[in-house]
Amino acid sequence: MTIAVSPQALPALVLNADYRPLSYYPLSLWSWQDAIKAVFLDRVNIIAEYEHSVSSPSFSMRLPSVVSLKTYVQPTRHPAFTRFNVFLRDRFECQYCGSRDELTFDHVIPRAHGGQTTWENVVAACSPCNLRKGSKLPKQAGMFPHQKPYPPTVQDLHNNGRLFPPNYLHESWMDYLYWDTELQP
Repeated sequence: MTIAVSPQALPALVLNADYRPLSYYPLSLWSWQDAIKAVFLDRVNIIAEYEHSVSSPSFSMRLPSVVSLKTYVQPTRHPAFTRFNVFLRDRFECQYCGSRDELTFDHVIPRAHGGQTTWENVVAACSPCNLRKGSKLPKQAGMFPHQKPYPPTVQDLHNNGRLFPPNYLHESWMDYLYWDTELQP
């Protein structure tokens, strides 16, 4: 699964004040118009630029390709429990068969058996597996998730998000996207 990014749109990668992306999935990008607006409002520093410029009768400016916020935005400590974050935690794969198609979510311990809608009880599941399991307990259905569901950290979601880069990554972004990974010789 990838997020579609149009290189013709000339988006700007948005970094926090510590030069880390605000988000890896979806990648923190602004339109060139929003990036220029933030420059004029003095909210960002321009780190890198495209070759392309925009002009008015009295002013010309190269479009920013990477900007950093001037004020640090504190990342949330605990990710929100959302369908998207469950899918991201589970790497957009059915936890029963590995399929990436028709994803929904499944209560490992069904609600009919007292299971709750929590990080510890919900996994990504494809529709066929979800229907096959129904409201049965894992042992009754003979279906056990590949990984035990858990509440992910923000770092877990960022790491998983890096596995799904957008279809387009500008060369000026590369020094900021995977900066804490091991360098290749």
